[in-house]
Amino acid sequence: MRRLPALLLVALVVNPGALNAQDIAAPERDPRIQKIVASISEERLGTLVQKLAGFGTRNTLSDTSSATRGIGAARQWIFDELQRSSPKLQVSFDVHRLARQGRITRNVDLRNVVALLPGKSTRRIYVTAHYDTVNIGEKGQIGANTRAPSTTPPPDPQLRRDQDYDVDAPGANDNGSGTALTMELARVFAESGVEFEATLAFVLWAGEEQGLIGARAHAMQLFKDKADVDADFNNDIVGNSRGGDGTTDAESVRVYSEGPEDSMSRSLARYIARTAAVYVPAHKVRLMARQDRFSRGSDHTAFTQYGFPAVAFRESKEDFSRQHAATDTVDGVDVRYLAQNARVNAAGVAALALAPPAPVVTTARGQMMIGRQPSGYDANLRWNASPGATAYRIYWRDAWATEWQHSQLAGDVTEYMLPKLSIDNFIFGVAAVGPSGHESLIRAYVPPARRDPVVKLR
Repeated sequence: MRRLPALLLVALVVNPGALNAQDIAAPERDPRIQKIVASISEERLGTLVQKLAGFGTRNTLSDTSSATRGIGAARQWIFDELQRSSPKLQVSFDVHRLARQGRITRNVDLRNVVALLPGKSTRRIYVTAHYDTVNIGEKGQIGANTRAPSTTPPPDPQLRRDQDYDVDAPGANDNGSGTALTMELARVFAESGVEFEATLAFVLWAGEEQGLIGARAHAMQLFKDKADVDADFNNDIVGNSRGGDGTTDAESVRVYSEGPEDSMSRSLARYIARTAAVYVPAHKVRLMARQDRFSRGSDHTAFTQYGFPAVAFRESKEDFSRQHAATDTVDGVDVRYLAQNARVNAAGVAALALAPPAPVVTTARGQMMIGRQPSGYDANLRWNASPGATAYRIYWRDAWATEWQHSQLAGDVTEYMLPKLSIDNFIFGVAAVGPSGHESLIRAYVPPARRDPVVKLR
């Protein structure tokens, strides 16, 4: 482990101003990322959405024998289209054979579509969306939202004995928009000519409408394989700018992330907002400090449940009358708005894929490597070296604040001391910096929950 020279430590203690701490500044623009962002095609996004809706339904339990309608035709077209997009993409089906369970009312082969763009390392960054659709009848989601409260939960429409899995469920926005976005990013990144540090995985899930089944099966396997996953950028309902309440917003997108405050999912959300401000400044990222909307969910949850950082992109204004119904048609998708959301994704994915992995700030026993040395009143931070890092940046903020307020470039070291900054009064974090200046996610030093012994009384 590399340490700061003793003389430098003394100098910093004597002269705290030597740190020259800076307020947080926006990263400099990388022409490679600018080109990727600019390569996203509104026309292609519109064509992809229209094609996906044209399959009539993509219900997980719909017909698989037709070449033009149902989930069988849709998944084969997605597979073929990804292969056509670039020979650099390694396209495959991630198949899971499911027995009858819950909303899966018969045995079925569930197929996720995976397109890998190999990087310099096996570390993975995911861009995902579910491609399946559903029509729950009874006015769709708006019917469910406006149902009068009752102590008796209504029957699950997906468990009806008489349900028709081949009824129209075009799913142009839910989630043709997210599917088209993921497919377009796969094409753009593969054809960018950029060699990324991380391997990029563009994945379209099946079984989301039945309980995130495709994503759960995949995430569980990643966990078993001890895979190195930096992030999941999940996109679900990201193409409509006009809400069902009559309001319009084509200038912002919501990004949901699960807590606690300094979870790596929250770190990912902040990272997305920061890169979007640099590369897509006209589009605001609205950070939502919760896992998802009330009583709703998406595939990013499957990742967070297995300990992988993940967020969900959601359009700013939803029209519930066009969700989970035959009314979810292409005229409800604003392609210009969808393209902006794709650009926000692209900026975050590219910057993170060009950066080293985030430093590890705990010992093998899970103890935070933070102390008060040498004076007993300082912040002494240690971390494990990140592969490919050439420097590290220290971040800190007031303990009650939610946004990082100050930073300091630490150089190529694995220990740094901030004099006279109490670790009890501030939150500290560290990011790895690569040769081109791109930073990893910020890993925070979070004190473990204290567990006092139970006092037994007679």
